[in-house]
Amino acid sequence: RLTALAFLLAIEIILSRFLSFSAWNVKIGFSFVPIVLAALLYGPAAGSLVAGLGDFIGALLVPIGAYFPGFTLTALCTGYVFGLFLHKKQSLSRVITAVVVNQLVFSLLVNSLWISILYSSPYFPLLSTRTFQCCILSPVQVLSILLIIKSRKHLKHSIHQNCF
Repeated sequence: RLTALAFLLAIEIILSRFLSFSAWNVKIGFSFVPIVLAALLYGPAAGSLVAGLGDFIGALLVPIGAYFPGFTLTALCTGYVFGLFLHKKQSLSRVITAVVVNQLVFSLLVNSLWISILYSSPYFPLLSTRTFQCCILSPVQVLSILLIIKSRKHLKHSIHQNCF
């Protein structure tokens, strides 16, 4: 399990830091995939661990901007929510709920607050630009997670085969 989580953590850092579009107030990419896999296969604590360590280690190794611990806290919460809703039981409504909670609460509201504090930018105008990110990522995440769930058994076997 530790090796599989380390593998997912490495993938999260690569997807987040090298294979995503990042601007000072918007980030679009697929770094949620290894977090969802960790949460789905191993539970909320594993999802939190991959997300939180991914943010922290990624910020140390390949900083996008100044490190701010609020983003790490948000990442921990995001991984936990995915695990809470997807670990034991999966359905379309649970996937949508996990994505909406993460996108609306954590990505839009909380991360916008962190950006506002970090860059001394007004909060409410920032929300309008970040709403675009959430509108794009929400359906992408729902569809991606449904595909992950559909191929979960094969993915778990592949992860374990590559890690051992």
